[in-house]
Amino acid sequence: MNVTIYGSGYVGLVTAACLAQVGNNVLCVDIDPERIEKLKQCIVPIHEPGLQELLQTNLEATRIEFTLDANEGIEHGLFQFIAVGTPPDEDGSADLQHVLKVAETIGQGMSDYRIIVNKSTVPVGTAKKVSDTIKNELEKRDESLEYDVVSNPEFLKEGAAIEDFMKPDRIIVGVENNPRTAELMRALYAPFNRSRDRLHIMEPESAELTKYAANALLATKISFMNELANIAERLGADIEEVRLGIGSDPRIGYQFIYPGCGYGGSCFPKDVKALQHIAKEANIEPTLVSAVDQVNQKQKHVLFNKIDNYFENNLKDKVIAIWGLAFKPNTDDMREASSRVLMEALWEAGAKVRAYDPVAMQECQRIYGDHPGLILCEDKNETLNEADALVIVTEWNEFRSPDYEKIKKTLSHAVIFDGRNLYEPNLMQQLGIRYFAIGRGESVS
Repeated sequence: MNVTIYGSGYVGLVTAACLAQVGNNVLCVDIDPERIEKLKQCIVPIHEPGLQELLQTNLEATRIEFTLDANEGIEHGLFQFIAVGTPPDEDGSADLQHVLKVAETIGQGMSDYRIIVNKSTVPVGTAKKVSDTIKNELEKRDESLEYDVVSNPEFLKEGAAIEDFMKPDRIIVGVENNPRTAELMRALYAPFNRSRDRLHIMEPESAELTKYAANALLATKISFMNELANIAERLGADIEEVRLGIGSDPRIGYQFIYPGCGYGGSCFPKDVKALQHIAKEANIEPTLVSAVDQVNQKQKHVLFNKIDNYFENNLKDKVIAIWGLAFKPNTDDMREASSRVLMEALWEAGAKVRAYDPVAMQECQRIYGDHPGLILCEDKNETLNEADALVIVTEWNEFRSPDYEKIKKTLSHAVIFDGRNLYEPNLMQQLGIRYFAIGRGESVS
């Protein structure tokens, strides 16, 4: 099948590569000339395991191409995927200007039946807005062409996006009562739907809300565990033991109940705020969803508070080693990352930072430039030199089994602040390392 994808960012590029991998002819349209040229040379602008290899395979097989010409994209694909950004406005709502601009462009250029697929994360009612936009453009041209608008939200985890797309838990398709469109979408996704039927057909409004509901519920689990970890710490309980105790209940399960120093990234923070806005627009006060966001914002300051208390509110000229800058492992994404909140608070208090991340160093450099309080190091051990304390912010595998003796001997203070609970408090005590984690280890709050 012929597929056009507008937007070659994270979602658009993963979608394009995976659809091409199963034999579709995919054309990606973008407005950034530099990005398009790099993608033609298989230079991927994001870090996602397996994506560059997949792109290389399909470029060589000519199943995927890139263009700046929107008209070429409109002519190419029966399926017109909109996968552009929906950044949050100041009030938390999703900014639809890029989505609607693509819809406007399609309406101006289409000459035959097209299925317009909303892959971007969009508020409830966006499918209708896209449809109305296209209709208005066709009326301006005095054209009466048939088209359908489908809501098809993505459920891709950064760091595991290829696996998520190729072997999805579910495929959500929101479509008005049009059996033909539903069957065409089913045919497009058939290669990813072989062992059992993962495809759920529903109304567009339900599909749009499903995306926000899924992310908000996962964020709720994280915020609940973070709040519980803080309670456990005050009461002298070990949140890891609590986690194992409640996770063994199949109604709860073990996923997303790891306490930490707050969630980040491009999805959870944005989507939780957007759901709050959607609810308020419907005259509903989203008490629980708002609390999830508030708990997360507070949790991002927990590490700094522990460090500040340990050093008795005197961080001036202290040097803090930080392991992990990305908001999670297997990505270079630092959007809404806890590391940013921590570093900025440390700088405000007069401290300096020596930081390392396996893949997010360039992104950190882009964000902070030559900040006088930041030294980016070549490896994790280099961060320890001349440092007073070590902080774990991202749970990369290479941080799980460090040289504890080196840490102890190199740091001015043999102390670790662990925002991801990677180490065992009893072992740290035996090694003579002060250990402050999230809901376990020592407490300075």
